[in-house]
Amino acid sequence: MNMKRIAAEHAVQYIKDGMKVGLGTGSTAYWAIQKLGERVKEGLSIQTVATSKASEKLAIELGIPIIPFTKLDGLDVTIDGADEINTDLHLIKGGGGALLREKIVAYHSARLIIIADESKRVQTLGQFPLPIEVIPFAVDWTLKALEGLGCRAQLRTDDERLFITDNGNYIADCRFGSIALPLELHNKILGIPGIVDNGLFIGQADLAIIGHRDGSVEVLERK
Repeated sequence: MNMKRIAAEHAVQYIKDGMKVGLGTGSTAYWAIQKLGERVKEGLSIQTVATSKASEKLAIELGIPIIPFTKLDGLDVTIDGADEINTDLHLIKGGGGALLREKIVAYHSARLIIIADESKRVQTLGQFPLPIEVIPFAVDWTLKALEGLGCRAQLRTDDERLFITDNGNYIADCRFGSIALPLELHNKILGIPGIVDNGLFIGQADLAIIGHRDGSVEVLERK
């Protein structure tokens, strides 16, 4: 049973004719883009932007219209995945390395729908390492400053080379353990020069659609 696919295909039901849609990044968002491609072939008329080069490439291959950001003043909805979701629908994102673009697109969306499998549901964020996008300049100093907040920080690699984001930056995967106060941590991280953004998405998700092993779908709304 592909729990990610179940959640993604359920989420695509919320997309209506004429909508402006943000396309997320990652293994779950992949299935949403695939389903949207099917619906576009069936006649669905939408305009989209993508949160990564990979998602944009996939959308173009499937015939989904990608529109320049300058032509849109915002989005009706974005469908994206998450690495962790807590009971308040706060998220950790960035496992796919696109957290900055994902956060920009989410901010300009009237609704953010998060899709995930049941393993992503947690009581408290932090078991998944928190991705943080950092600029290359003086990166060792930035990592030391991050570790001063109580984590173990490690630069992400891709086949033994440093992982480079679509923005030309690095990703530091930071193990904080349990994150009891995500908003407080989010703000402390952003106070360190050299950090572009982090993967804590606080109060941004409006809906979470969770796929379960038994084939059922759970829909959670932000309180």
